[in-house]
Amino acid sequence: MRSIDDSGPDLVVLGDNLDVLPTLPDGSFTVVYLDPPFNTGRKQRRHAVTAERRTAGDAGTITGFRGRTYERIRGDLMRFDDRFEDYWAFLEPRLLEAWRLLTDDGTLYLHLDYREAHYAKVLLDALFGRDAFLNEIIWAYDFGAKSRSRWPTKHDTILVYVKDPERYWFDSEAVDREPYMAPGLVTPEKRERGKLPTDVWWHTIVSPTGSEKTGYPTQKPEGVLRRMVQASSREGDWVLDFFAGSGTLGAVARDLGRRFVLVDDNPVAVDVMRRRLPHARVESAVDSAVEQER
Repeated sequence: MRSIDDSGPDLVVLGDNLDVLPTLPDGSFTVVYLDPPFNTGRKQRRHAVTAERRTAGDAGTITGFRGRTYERIRGDLMRFDDRFEDYWAFLEPRLLEAWRLLTDDGTLYLHLDYREAHYAKVLLDALFGRDAFLNEIIWAYDFGAKSRSRWPTKHDTILVYVKDPERYWFDSEAVDREPYMAPGLVTPEKRERGKLPTDVWWHTIVSPTGSEKTGYPTQKPEGVLRRMVQASSREGDWVLDFFAGSGTLGAVARDLGRRFVLVDDNPVAVDVMRRRLPHARVESAVDSAVEQER
């Protein structure tokens, strides 16, 4: 079991997150951010997952959080998903681990595109309860392909769930404010201070020529993750990203005085994080497992 405490270093782990996550202790992270891929390269049977409320002990039920039980129903829910075979068999166990690792006042941010976000909402409600749902954030940006056969897709969806609806941490005063879209309609004092972002975040992608660019293809801008970390954690808290990619959550956490654990199974991603976060300790999950067996 890896130790997550103030005396330990920030950590980058190379390995399959489903192998790494069980080595982390319960309730360790105030923020868990997931930006999962849409193609793991694994061949799996196509089937769908949804849920219906059942009585505990019924045949074919699984027990969810908060004592709820659900029967897993295979169907045609994913008929239109032509990019991933059985995405939910891949994602569901990782969501369960993420929930286990959240502190009681912690927040889960799940970052998806429009193809999966609505199905993910159903799955998360079934697993964790609709009362744990806090927000649907729309990240809108202004670059990319220009379709002429439909409305061009220019947003991602971030689903926000809290471990305990009565205890979650949210500090709106800590969040960087943004300019008013109609500054002439507010007082000079409000115009100078700016406004709190809503659930629609207008933020550009990572500039291809900017200093933030690492060259990693799926890199997310620091400004988007910065808002999450500012609002949902305090200085010294631990945050987790186990589809870490270029390590943006770690870069934001470092700058805001938070601690981090980043996991990715791509050696190229870990090399990028090693350069971007030179102070962090880098481990291989395979090497750690061998060492523990000794």
